[in-house]
Amino acid sequence: MSRLGDLALVARVVTLHDTRAFDQLVKRYQSPVRRFFLHQTCGDAPLSDDLAQDTFLKAYTALASFHGAANFGTWLYRIAYNTYYDYLRSRRETDDLDTARVDAQCCTSQPDIGREMDICRALAILKEAERTCITLFYLEDLDIERIAGITGMPAGTVKSHLSRAKQKLATYLKQNGYDRRK
Repeated sequence: MSRLGDLALVARVVTLHDTRAFDQLVKRYQSPVRRFFLHQTCGDAPLSDDLAQDTFLKAYTALASFHGAANFGTWLYRIAYNTYYDYLRSRRETDDLDTARVDAQCCTSQPDIGREMDICRALAILKEAERTCITLFYLEDLDIERIAGITGMPAGTVKSHLSRAKQKLATYLKQNGYDRRK
């Protein structure tokens, strides 16, 4: 829906405490937010659901602070982005090893000989910031400026992460038999 429609729903939630209006916002954005988390967590559906739920809870409690400077989707993705990195920070505090990095190394050391390569395995080789930028740009179809607003990175940094991530993915795909030449 339009930015104006989102603003109207936000206004109804904030002024009238209309939970049905927030439910409409959740229905509108739950699939993109969940998909964002699925790519960030390399396909961990239960974790993605938990993080999406946390995102919407945080958004609901902070809705009065939304002033419409950015569109609602960008504001919500920013909350999702922060929720994911809060999760990573809390996980690193309790783990002796960076489990995500170990998992990624294990996944990439095992050759995938089938034609149907799991996109999550390819995304797992990327650094967190690269994966975020690639996910938002190619899978969520957001532009550079919007990604910069969500992540808080300068647009040039987003472009650098996209460039490095594309190169890493191309190399990985070539190593796993996905060469352009046939």
